[in-house]
Amino acid sequence: MGEQVELLAPAGSYEAFLGAVNAGADAVYLGGQQFGARAYADNFTTEEIVRALHTAHFYGKKIYLTVNTLLKEREMASLAEYLRPFYEAGLDGVIVQDFGVFCHIREQFPGLPLHVSTQMTVTGVRGASLLKEQGACRVVPARELSLREVRKIREEAGVEVECFIHGAMCYSYSGQCLFSSILGGRSGNRGRCAQPCRLPYEIFDGKRRLSGSSYPLSLKDMCTLAYLPSLLEAGIDSFKIEGRMKRPEYAAGVTAVYRKYIDLYYRKGAAGYRVEPEDMDRLRRLYIRSEIQTGYYERHNGKEMVTLEKPGYEGCDEALLSEIRGKYIREPEKMRVRMQAQVKAGEPMRLWLETEPLSVEVTGETVQPAKNAPLSGEEVRKRLCKTGDSFLLVEDCEIIMEGACFVPVRALNELRRSAVEAFEAAVAKSRGMGVRQRADVSPENESDAKNKENRPSQSIRNRAVDVTVGTRDQLRAVLKWGGCRRIYVDSILFSESYEDIVRLAEESAQRSGAGAKPVFYLAMPYILRERDGAYLRRLEERLEQAGTLVRGFLVRSLEGLGWVRKVCRERKVSGEQNGGRAAYEIVPDAGLYCFNAESFKFLGEFSAEITLPYELNAGEAAHLARAAKERGMRISLIAYSRIPMMITANCLQKTAGLCRVETGGKGQLFLKDRLGRTFPVEINCDRCYNIIYNCVPYSLHGAGKERERIGADALRYDFTTEDGTQCVKILEGDFPFTDYTTGHCKRGVE
Repeated sequence: MGEQVELLAPAGSYEAFLGAVNAGADAVYLGGQQFGARAYADNFTTEEIVRALHTAHFYGKKIYLTVNTLLKEREMASLAEYLRPFYEAGLDGVIVQDFGVFCHIREQFPGLPLHVSTQMTVTGVRGASLLKEQGACRVVPARELSLREVRKIREEAGVEVECFIHGAMCYSYSGQCLFSSILGGRSGNRGRCAQPCRLPYEIFDGKRRLSGSSYPLSLKDMCTLAYLPSLLEAGIDSFKIEGRMKRPEYAAGVTAVYRKYIDLYYRKGAAGYRVEPEDMDRLRRLYIRSEIQTGYYERHNGKEMVTLEKPGYEGCDEALLSEIRGKYIREPEKMRVRMQAQVKAGEPMRLWLETEPLSVEVTGETVQPAKNAPLSGEEVRKRLCKTGDSFLLVEDCEIIMEGACFVPVRALNELRRSAVEAFEAAVAKSRGMGVRQRADVSPENESDAKNKENRPSQSIRNRAVDVTVGTRDQLRAVLKWGGCRRIYVDSILFSESYEDIVRLAEESAQRSGAGAKPVFYLAMPYILRERDGAYLRRLEERLEQAGTLVRGFLVRSLEGLGWVRKVCRERKVSGEQNGGRAAYEIVPDAGLYCFNAESFKFLGEFSAEITLPYELNAGEAAHLARAAKERGMRISLIAYSRIPMMITANCLQKTAGLCRVETGGKGQLFLKDRLGRTFPVEINCDRCYNIIYNCVPYSLHGAGKERERIGADALRYDFTTEDGTQCVKILEGDFPFTDYTTGHCKRGVE
């Protein structure tokens, strides 16, 4: 990790790459023709990326490739061949969302730095530390984190941190949004978001309308120019500008402004740091919404972050774009070098290229004595100084010729090319850049085969029913129904209503006649942040009281996985000291995406079970289920739920002017879209986040053929807004709602 921050610029095209480099970017992130989260950007061909790598490394810049989407099983087969030419050309890092992609690159391309995308929703030290253990060298945390939280990750996780400093903001935690996917089949996890957050909605509290048609899910763009000293002093390793979908002039113009002020800070410090009004105006004129804000670094949420009236972009200043294009959108300036060539009959040609402090010498073919017209020094000079589209410009050339010489034009051209390539490579190496040896990509390595051998072979043979509950009424109804393998109890409910839950469990055991208590697992929150420390400590106390009542956890985030893993380790140690009490089981939820069989390598480190994600169709899910069972892993399929479409740090209740965070608890609002569809919104004031659910329930009660085809070990029913009576009806197959969706079970996503 360097002492000075890296300025990381976006590039959606080769022109944008050139603009960013010329404007002062230290590194550029870009996407190829496959696997990037900006599927509708121009993106780069393979040849353009290799060319960009060559250019960047000569000028001491880095390039990071975005492979930050979820990959289907059939796509994994082409990943290695896609990456190989970039790896061999010295690619500086890959930005990754998919656990399977992470493991595949880690195994097949050793030494290629793995950067964790903001799409993995890293919200704290535990998640970042876990990823570092698995091989990540850098994380891009959730944009919702405060500067304090970012600083803590940087200091305690021992991993590089890359943070956004400018550009568009998602309303949902990145990676936790299914809005576009469920409503229109265009998945943000696959780089095809249709941005439903930029559409108008009304906010209702029951039947009471809190706001008319506006844009409550559309955040203002981030601009941290005035806030840079605080970010720099937090020790962040890389400042990232958003904008791969935007014009080359945007990438260059924004990069140039931030370059100016980063350099100003390093020259004069915070005391001498002043932002000139004309530079703020310049940023506003570059493809930005009419209002800006500094993101979440200083606030948790707020109405002032939302662009309620104008969700779209203002027009760009064409005069400014023309100025930027003329200044930055061009090939970088060439390096001036001196050349000396020796051409002597009977000896190999020799050619030197040099500039302070580098010098390169190459040899060519043996010079033949001329039989007729000998070669002149001017002819040699003309051929050797013709450096074409290289990065070199010969400013001085000395030709030493001895005797009447003959050299084929081809040999002179080859001598020049080899000298230029060697010199450019030497320059790149002197700047810490280089290329790698050819990658030996194999379909399966020894460690994978070993992992298969060591996986447990047992699996659940009979179809089981699991249930997730969030209220006492739901729990009471489910216990009375009595047919569940597991009951996933909301962990906050468990912590706050512990005595009631124990009593209900004892009553259920008495009703069963055998005295067996129900099997409880705790469903962890979708998001865990530093502010949740008191809640987690309280939960640990409850777990000590519960003894064997709680058997495991449903984990919904990497931060939650990190915390549960710690609890499991402590329980295991305690068990070894106190008669062998077993560790808790860990079950990753659908939002810890297992999209392909390679993902088992990551999640299998922590669990013998996975939950199928919402975005696979039945055929894809069935293939994944078979692959999991071959590895001895169990599969859960969600058969009923209100799909969580967005998990958000911003709060609709607060946007409507009704913040009740001081009173705590949970509440419910509704979003109504322009088509009249109503989306329930859970307001969690204790954890200070919202969950926006789909307008209709998701259910596979009418998709028996697809359910059987998938062949999951367990069907899971997630209850959120339902009352106890509705829960029982759903479990008994007496579906109580008229409207519902089968999600992607039949259609899937692109």
